[in-house]
Amino acid sequence: MSTAQTPQPDDTAGPPGAVGTPEDLADRTPETPAAPDTPAAERPDPVPWRRRLLVGLVAGLLAWGVAALLSPEDGAARQLGAAALCAVAAVAVQHLVLVPDRAAEERARRAESLLAETAATVRGGLRRYDELQHGLTRHTEDMKQLVETRLVPPPRPAEPEPPAQPLVRIESVSDLAANFADVLSPGLPILSTFVRLEMQRVIGHLSDLTTLTAECPGENHDWMLTLTRAAEKSICATSTSVDRTFWNSEPASRYLHAQAEAIEQGVPVRRLFLLESARELDDRLLRLCEEQQVLHIEVRVAVLPELPPHLLRGTTNDFIVYDEAVSFEIDQDLRDVNIRTRLIARQDHVHDRMKRFRELWDAGMSLRELEVRVDDEEDGTWMVDRG
Repeated sequence: MSTAQTPQPDDTAGPPGAVGTPEDLADRTPETPAAPDTPAAERPDPVPWRRRLLVGLVAGLLAWGVAALLSPEDGAARQLGAAALCAVAAVAVQHLVLVPDRAAEERARRAESLLAETAATVRGGLRRYDELQHGLTRHTEDMKQLVETRLVPPPRPAEPEPPAQPLVRIESVSDLAANFADVLSPGLPILSTFVRLEMQRVIGHLSDLTTLTAECPGENHDWMLTLTRAAEKSICATSTSVDRTFWNSEPASRYLHAQAEAIEQGVPVRRLFLLESARELDDRLLRLCEEQQVLHIEVRVAVLPELPPHLLRGTTNDFIVYDEAVSFEIDQDLRDVNIRTRLIARQDHVHDRMKRFRELWDAGMSLRELEVRVDDEEDGTWMVDRG
């Protein structure tokens, strides 16, 4: 039995499930599919219903003929009732059989329409994404060209590297100090001059260090403090009787404080007191050694006249070796006045200083031995002949 629909004069759309152009389908949404006011599945179809009635009529006539032949005694009323019942049953059976097919066809038709509209929407979104990506790429290229042409200066031609030069030339010290003074000038003429002179002094010392040696007149406590803070491995120092008064001064307090901080950072500090004679073994020296021992400074004392002869042939002036790389030395005149401070970083000189320090250190007395010796000196029991 055919279920095709009768073409309508006003139906200009294509077959069910057909997809239009992308522009037309992009304007549609899955929620509002384009369809005529009355779906084709819901419009009455006179041909199928006439056929159904005809089939029901034929079935009723056949049932009436069979009933009349088989049961003539039942009467015409019962025969007609049976015929009508058969006709109605035939029509109902046709309707029940065809309705599911038409419903499935309508659902398939709607699914195809929905899929077509979804595909059109996806194609439209992909087209807009491609346009946006193309626009972003073009914008990025434009910005890159703008930065390269306007913000970044054109590269300069490569120049040959100049030969290595010292950090600071001696003849340029005055000019460099003047330039620093101009930058850091506080405004007052005397302060500007002070800045220039200080910069000239500092830069002069830095230029001297290019030769691994620098010196300044008198005692330079700033160098000593700065090197103490810069040390990372060890500090080995000697202290002669010339600087015994130094330990009661304010710079000595700052110096010991800096050494205590270095010890906290894991830098060992050793100090060797060199005495001109045994008369300097007294309680004042003992208290000085104990004070430094409390700060975890390793202390020893050596009396020069009591040293072996081979140890007396060497320098006995004050020096401090930092990290076994730089020697801080103080020179004295004939009156035992500190007249010059020097920094020497030459490897051979520092090696000799460390060798000298180790020899004197091994020959010195520990704090415990110093306590016994001081007691013996005070009691007068110390004898030259130890045998």
